[in-house]
Amino acid sequence: MIQATELTKRYRDRVAVDRLSFTVQPGRVTGFLGPNGAGKSTTMRLVLGLDAPTSGTVAVNGRPFARSAYPMREVGALLDAKAVHGGRTVYHHLLCLAQTNDIPRRRVHEVLDSVGLGDVAGKRAHGLSLGMGQRLGIAAALLGDPGVLMFDEPINGLDPEGIRWIRDLMRRLATEGRTVFVSSHVMAEMQNTADHLLVIGRGRLIADCSMTAFIDRHCRTVVRVRTPFPADFAALVTGAGGAATRDGDGTLSVTGLPMARIGDLACRHRVPLHELSTIRASLEQAFMELTKDTVEYHASDPTEVSGGLR
Repeated sequence: MIQATELTKRYRDRVAVDRLSFTVQPGRVTGFLGPNGAGKSTTMRLVLGLDAPTSGTVAVNGRPFARSAYPMREVGALLDAKAVHGGRTVYHHLLCLAQTNDIPRRRVHEVLDSVGLGDVAGKRAHGLSLGMGQRLGIAAALLGDPGVLMFDEPINGLDPEGIRWIRDLMRRLATEGRTVFVSSHVMAEMQNTADHLLVIGRGRLIADCSMTAFIDRHCRTVVRVRTPFPADFAALVTGAGGAATRDGDGTLSVTGLPMARIGDLACRHRVPLHELSTIRASLEQAFMELTKDTVEYHASDPTEVSGGLR
């Protein structure tokens, strides 16, 4: 379990983390979201004791992580997969970590096989591809068989098979009762992986709830309707207090009315329906809606810069 209370970190006149309080519970995958510059990486560094808080506290299993005698047995973390000695082989990188934490040598072979690097154990770290380097970082996080795991952008550089593998791994670790805390900007993958969400903006907590509750709270329900008479039915929807938008494929996207009400409306007016379904709301839509006022770095409109060198 990870517990933060009024956690604050200032760098001169800039507040990176602002009175942040949260609990990351075991037994579920907790996603950690926020725009660039929101304070996610700083928060993770504060949890691990790599940075000292200006004020407030953060504890892992009830105490500051820095007090742990064998830290890799308590927390496994992937913050920067490139933070390895490039001249060491894959095997010796992990062996060095194991020896400093009193972890048996056999565990090195176990994690290499579990992340798919057994065949390249003798390869030097500087020769690894981005995806292989990511797998090595994950192997290091798993090395001490810890109860708490923290991953910052774990799918970076992974191919589709690797993405599915890390997704399944995180969910399995959670079902074993471990605390899994993962930060990512890939919303579609986070939606498939996380059970619970912590969302921050400009260093402050702006959401702490389940994935389902987050999407339901910040996205409108959209019902997809296909009928031979879209214009007539759109008028009926508007008259009933809803809103209907014509899509390019001839269907209607209806908001403001529940699906059952839409079906009753069609039945009452004898309008044939060929499709009536709910369009699944996305985490990306909900996230963009919630954080639109907390984004610090805005890119310009692409149309303003295209062709600028012609």
